[in-house]
Amino acid sequence: MTVPRRNPAPLVGATVQYVIDTLTTRIVAQEYGVDERLPSERQMAQDLGVARNTVREALDQLEDRGMIRRRAGSGSFVTWNPDGVAVSVAPVADETGPLQLQVVRGILEPEMVRLSIISMPPRQIEALGHTLSQLEAVSTDVTAFLRLEEEFHRQIAEGTGNPLLIACYNLVIDARRQSFRAAMYRRHLTPARIATYQRGYNALFNAIAARDIEAASEFMKLSLIEDQKLLMQED
Repeated sequence: MTVPRRNPAPLVGATVQYVIDTLTTRIVAQEYGVDERLPSERQMAQDLGVARNTVREALDQLEDRGMIRRRAGSGSFVTWNPDGVAVSVAPVADETGPLQLQVVRGILEPEMVRLSIISMPPRQIEALGHTLSQLEAVSTDVTAFLRLEEEFHRQIAEGTGNPLLIACYNLVIDARRQSFRAAMYRRHLTPARIATYQRGYNALFNAIAARDIEAASEFMKLSLIEDQKLLMQED
């Protein structure tokens, strides 16, 4: 998939974050296709129940992330392409090996989910649940599953409210897009394995919604172990 450039996320207000999360979810779900024009700022403000300047600030953030592009006098158009060639935008991601990636994930992800449970407001949990619903609807499409899995993790990272951790995890996401990992998952992500992962993500979401730090952290550790097993099968 095409990888949008993701700059370190600045601090934004809760309402702006809500608009960012909502529009990101819709774009990732392809409710708006590539090169499709988004509704006007006025329409989005009415739809989401926010002020136009809030929508404008959210669009600024989405443009910085490479998900949309504004055209003077025409509006905002989707540039995020889930079917494009995966291109890493961070050199460090290209230089990171699969085992090195696993080490960093082991350091970040359990703490990331703990912080998100402490900090994530109900609106973000609701958006996470929407992404889960889309992920659970996938049965055989590996590309769609990986895209939604990535979005699920990204929303957990953003739920921490920590811009430095979010920026670090954006690098992890870039590294997870390596061609090696994508090819590995295409070999191993059978419908049965997808169903197993879906059950796991459902349990993780329930733990987050229940503010159960222990259960959510345990899931993240078990998920890392499963990825480690896949890596060992590739050796």
